[in-house]
Amino acid sequence: MTTSTTPATFPDGFLWGGALAANQYEGAYDADGKGLSVQDVMPQGIVGPRTEAPTPDNLKLVGIDFYHRYAEDIALLAEMGFKVFRFSIAWSRIFPKGDETEPNEAGLAFYDRVLDELEKYGIEPLVTISHYETPLHLAREYNGWADRRMIGFFERYARTLFERYGKRVKYWLTFNEINSVLHEPSCPAASTRPRRSSASRTCTRRSTMSWWPPPPSLASPTRSIPTSRSAA
Repeated sequence: MTTSTTPATFPDGFLWGGALAANQYEGAYDADGKGLSVQDVMPQGIVGPRTEAPTPDNLKLVGIDFYHRYAEDIALLAEMGFKVFRFSIAWSRIFPKGDETEPNEAGLAFYDRVLDELEKYGIEPLVTISHYETPLHLAREYNGWADRRMIGFFERYARTLFERYGKRVKYWLTFNEINSVLHEPSCPAASTRPRRSSASRTCTRRSTMSWWPPPPSLASPTRSIPTSRSAA
């Protein structure tokens, strides 16, 4: 019995690529007017305590320093043959606190430059509007999505993105893994609402913690925080 050795090919128009989230790879957590997000005080994600302020053990603060190295990183994506790149926009880079009426122009300009590079290599952008990085101010002041005022804040943010990038971005996602708000609301919803147990499908207050600053025992270490990939 023989088998074909003809290599498989993707159909025309198939978008092959990869995906990242702003809180995972951008770094530059406080650069050019960016505000803090919930991820900036979650050095161990959902499995460890939150901190009052960013701490050196939070690797997301530097990530891969995409904010400063996006051009060379996108060139590597092109070298791998990517036809699409899914990335998220950091809400707190556009609206540092989340409830402002006017956006941060420096943050908007950064994503203009990212789109310029993607267009240079013919890579289709696929943008996630919110990927687990709600502005920290919205978590502390409003308890995140437990407050209906968040709808208006998110609408202003989304409209800002559509107006700025709508002619350059064809593919949009609103929330990453929106169902996760039931199981761990502290991260996707920036809320201390009781979380739902996946086993019993009932709500439980296990492991929910206030977004207000923690006691002094969790204060920031004195060790400095790297500001770029080269310094990490």
